[in-house]
Amino acid sequence: MPVIIPRWEWRSFGERFGEAESALATRSPDQVIETDEVYLLSDAGGDVVKVRHDLMDIKRLHQVDDDGLEQWSPVMKAPLPLSAGEFTAVVAALGVASSEPPARTSYSLADVREELIEPNPHLLEVEVHKRRQRYLVDGCMAELTDVRVEGRSTRTIAIESEDPTRVIATVRAHGVPGPNVNFVRGLRALVRLGAERFAVIDVGTNSVKFHVAERSEDGTWTKLVDRAEITRLGEGLDQTGRLNPEPMARTSDAIALMAEEATGHRVAAVAAVGTAGLRIAPNGADFVSAVQARCGVLVDIISGEDEGRLAYLAATAGLGVRGSLVVFDTGGGSSQFTFGNGDRVDERFSVPVGAVRFTEEYGLGGAVSEEVLAAALGAIGADLERLDGRARPDTLVGMGGAVANLAAVKHGLTEYDADVVHGTVLDRTEIDRQIELYRTRDAGERRSIAGLQPQRADIILAGACVVRTILDKLDTDGFRVSDRGLRHGVLAERFG
Repeated sequence: MPVIIPRWEWRSFGERFGEAESALATRSPDQVIETDEVYLLSDAGGDVVKVRHDLMDIKRLHQVDDDGLEQWSPVMKAPLPLSAGEFTAVVAALGVASSEPPARTSYSLADVREELIEPNPHLLEVEVHKRRQRYLVDGCMAELTDVRVEGRSTRTIAIESEDPTRVIATVRAHGVPGPNVNFVRGLRALVRLGAERFAVIDVGTNSVKFHVAERSEDGTWTKLVDRAEITRLGEGLDQTGRLNPEPMARTSDAIALMAEEATGHRVAAVAAVGTAGLRIAPNGADFVSAVQARCGVLVDIISGEDEGRLAYLAATAGLGVRGSLVVFDTGGGSSQFTFGNGDRVDERFSVPVGAVRFTEEYGLGGAVSEEVLAAALGAIGADLERLDGRARPDTLVGMGGAVANLAAVKHGLTEYDADVVHGTVLDRTEIDRQIELYRTRDAGERRSIAGLQPQRADIILAGACVVRTILDKLDTDGFRVSDRGLRHGVLAERFG
């Protein structure tokens, strides 16, 4: 009888796999295999249970090591129909508690469906078509697979070997993204069986935002983590025209820690997006490659239009506004504007107007004269000329770090409370009050202001000036604050 040796596996789901996929594209696959299979899924997780070539196949997860690798081995491969004992093994593999003996002496797949799957709301049978391309890479089997499940599709890349050190070395050497998600978990997420967790990392010019949420079967979301770390990726970009080493290192450190935290939450997938700083910088792709090599996170540099569209999606879902609507999202390196009516998007664009650039150019990180403030406002107004002549919207919604801090300062929040910030109305009088508050104080003095994030103290004046200019351009007395930003739009579009 052949000896069964457990194998270690790293698997990732997504639309593309960066350097790892590019490396495989230079090779000819050793095998191309197309199969139609039937998976039996349980919302409790557990073993892999599937039917392929009229064989009921069960694989068991034995352990997960410190690197997140999973060790699997086959424990049953039985021809249909199954014996009563083999049917009992299937029941156990799906995590179904049963004290009843099998009702039949043999089980076809139709019998399994009738007796086990259909009566149990926690189980699901899905038909899966796979097209697998297999390669031998550094002594490991690498597999790139296109998966179709009942009208939905996904892709997965896997590295597998009996030697865990060889697997993790290959994953790191070839930039295979994470997190490690086994095939059953990936299928459950795709067909929405049971609750599943997802993470979004929003890599902005000034800050990196991290959001983890759990999606229930009915599509509702429960927030688990929502925080931001100011890393100033775009620091010095305006002067040098490139991302600089220290800001890149700080931002990479933050992303790596967030990826580790996401793994700890056992997320099914991580979506990471990059915005203005990475769009502008000629070495943005180098940063993306470095992050992927370090922690397996593939940062997708999205266009300004996509950024605006996703922000609009988040705002409309979070506030339920009606009528003509303008959503703006102002960040460290750019501002996005989306014009629409209800759920309909009519126009969207991005302009390179951000708090970091104007802070550096006009010295707004400290106290400034009224003349300097006026010059900065004039420059911001000139750069926002695309807003000139626009009709006044029924509703103006603002989002982003500067906007959230303005709302927190209005409420004097000593601890940030998203539920208080979300929906806050900020009018011209309050924006003008805060501009004067910041104009007359240096960064150190600003840090004592309740509600202001200390790391944002030097750029908050520039952010407030951008907001004030938007109100002027759109002839609007105030706006509503959305705490549901780009990260929420990415979560809804990619995992909702």
